[in-house]
Amino acid sequence: MQGFDPKFKDFPDYILGITHEIWEEKQVETLYQYYSDDIPVRSPSSLVIGNKAVIDATQATLSEFPDRQLLGEDVIWSGSPEQGMLSSHRIFSTATHLGAGGFGKPTGRKLRYRVIADCHAIANQINDEWLVRDFGGIVHQLGYDSEDFALHQIRDEGGIASCNKPFNADMDIKGPYLGTGNDNEWGTLFAEILTSIMDGKSDIIHRHYDRAGKGFYPEDTFAVSFSEIEAFWISFRNSFPSARFTIHHKIGREDALLPPRAAIRWSISGAHDGTGRFGNPTGADVYIMGISHAEFGPWGIRNEYTLFDDVAIWKQIHIHMGRE
Repeated sequence: MQGFDPKFKDFPDYILGITHEIWEEKQVETLYQYYSDDIPVRSPSSLVIGNKAVIDATQATLSEFPDRQLLGEDVIWSGSPEQGMLSSHRIFSTATHLGAGGFGKPTGRKLRYRVIADCHAIANQINDEWLVRDFGGIVHQLGYDSEDFALHQIRDEGGIASCNKPFNADMDIKGPYLGTGNDNEWGTLFAEILTSIMDGKSDIIHRHYDRAGKGFYPEDTFAVSFSEIEAFWISFRNSFPSARFTIHHKIGREDALLPPRAAIRWSISGAHDGTGRFGNPTGADVYIMGISHAEFGPWGIRNEYTLFDDVAIWKQIHIHMGRE
């Protein structure tokens, strides 16, 4: 790969390799090499700018979860080494809560959760990132409720006036990556499916999902077949019936020894004006960052992975309602 360290055989190997070096080999200092100085990292809970902030966050996580493993399930990517490449990297993470930090005193509990990171890389360096982890799944496994933990965050951070505000489009900054993915048919199809679901056309699930299809969703939720997958999406959509659903990035790929796959980064912005996953309507103005992956088979989507941050959504609702 032009401009990349020759020890990496291809782009997925680069993404998987540097992740292992940074986290599991605990070579956090390699972030000075692999991340640009002014990188913007967007997550549902915040916007972090600069490599120093990334290093601080990495060290804080390792302090709480020193045995964390990041098992790369897939790297769905687009672009070229010369013009830059965007990876949508899905990680299955295991960890034990062994240190004090943002999740309170150590509990010794063992965790399993997913993360999806969209990273732009060129010349052996990542310079733009969007990161979504199953924060709700983490707090549930630690014995908390997402709604209650969001309120705890607000109080722990000094109340509504001074607490860290979740990410929204107004606080975003333009990074070096301005692409929107590729035109592969599988990415286009998955984008159409998600758009139809968010338009309230949930019957599309019966037409485009395998009857034995599985859904892996936030708060460590596992759904099997049409009814359970449909129930997840309907409950989520019903909380924001008038909100705007926007697709920001789509990739489709066909690679040897792998099924056709797609990665979609999307957002929802608008009012919490319906009854569903997030309780009764409050009118709160919310912004939701989400990333979804799909694996296709001969009868439709066999595996779907969707992540958003329930805690960040509840935090926006609490702030709107003046709860602290």
